Amino acid sequence: MARLVMKFGGTSVGDIERIRNVAAHVKREVDAGHQVAVVVSAMSGETNRLVGLTRDVSPLHDAREYDVVVSAGEQISVGLLALALQDVGVAARSWLGWQIKVETSDVHGAARILDIHADGLEAQLEEGRVAVIAGFQGISSAGRITTLGRGGSDTSAVAIAAALKADRCDIYTDVDGVYTTDPRVVSQATKLARISYEEMLEMASLGAKVLQTRSVELAMAHNVRLQVRSSFDAADSAFPEDGIVGTLICNEDEIMEQEIVSGIAYAPNEAKVTLLQVADKPGVAAEIFGPLADAAVNVDMIVQNMSADGKTTDVTFTVSSDELERALAVIEGLKGKVEFANLQAVPEMAKISVVGVGMRSHAGVAQKMFKELAEKGINIHVISTSEIKVSVLIDSDYAELAVRALHAAYGLDDETIDT
Repeated sequence: MARLVMKFGGTSVGDIERIRNVAAHVKREVDAGHQVAVVVSAMSGETNRLVGLTRDVSPLHDAREYDVVVSAGEQISVGLLALALQDVGVAARSWLGWQIKVETSDVHGAARILDIHADGLEAQLEEGRVAVIAGFQGISSAGRITTLGRGGSDTSAVAIAAALKADRCDIYTDVDGVYTTDPRVVSQATKLARISYEEMLEMASLGAKVLQTRSVELAMAHNVRLQVRSSFDAADSAFPEDGIVGTLICNEDEIMEQEIVSGIAYAPNEAKVTLLQVADKPGVAAEIFGPLADAAVNVDMIVQNMSADGKTTDVTFTVSSDELERALAVIEGLKGKVEFANLQAVPEMAKISVVGVGMRSHAGVAQKMFKELAEKGINIHVISTSEIKVSVLIDSDYAELAVRALHAAYGLDDETIDT
């Protein structure tokens, strides 16, 4: 008997038929003798509808009341799923974040989980009852309902799995696992049987939308084994003991033989900003990036190099295209505080990354990337690296060509990678 946390997103509970399908998945695990806790999101589109209502009433709304409104979607989902489970003979009870309770910070709309009081859930599981839990929500020290930010139900599920010391947390979604790259771009993309926490964290932060970045960070910190699988598979399909149906995200030492490169990630919506001839003196970087952080502009790749005059430096960084206008306004506001000769902005860029823990023990990964892009006539604007990742910034027109070329160059077009 295992203890499982099963998480279902909005598309999985989008209507009554799909809620009944989720109930069938849960019943399968209960019938197999497992203790089960289920975390669900609001029905597909419901959170967007509730957010729209708050903005229609008050564009500059009170964040505390915003959380009261947008958390309501999960309350509907847990109640309906508990009823659906009872209808198929499974003992179940719904739980909201404040009932558990999920203690969070006081930052409404983007709260962080501080602690989970799991005693009540433990008792439910030991009595053979399924706990159906509202994701995305918690309660602050002031006793107010809080929400964790968009995609927060993944984080809720991982945190509950850690609190319950679950054997695994299964994230059910509309895809059947984690792929070497986006199958919509590369038809030969293959499903990974296993991927390490570090690789998944890199891929999630680089644009892969399968899992929320915070949930992977939490899983890695608490050693929660995650499995990504499809909620639209047949509910009566066999669940192999200690087997893998989708993709398992786990510690590196659980993977027998590491691939040099596990996947190609890409973010097509990037912009490049360059400050030319910046005064070369201590503290200038803080003077630039501090105000950007204060304005909630997320800066990604950063490169600093000597200007042509040999006396000043050029500072280049990337931001999401959606944040470009705000970033430029912040930089323009620094005139008189930061010395620079000119400001340049280039929208419509794309970031392409190769990811793999096998890079630690293999040389030449970056060289192969640069050579392949050169052969395709693709110019590289910015390069950044980490221990298990190499990223380049290129013109967005070449993004899909670059992804396909690199996917083939690193041998990822082969059959399913079972590591």
